Amino acid sequence: MPMIRVEMFPGRTVEQKRALAKALTEAFVTHGKTTPEAVSIIFVDVAKEDWATAGVLASDKQ
Repeated sequence: MPMIRVEMFPGRTVEQKRALAKALTEAFVTHGKTTPEAVSIIFVDVAKEDWATAGVLASDKQ
């Protein structure tokens, strides 16, 4: 059972997450050779102060 975990900053709407879930599932079915029912997706909203790149918090970037 494929599990896709998507971590991103908060702010996406339910409609955006719905569209992402559909697109990710379709891509995995096509390229991962599985069924839609086997694909699970978890969306995790991560606050900018909890995400750093190159040693800099996203909340500190312009």
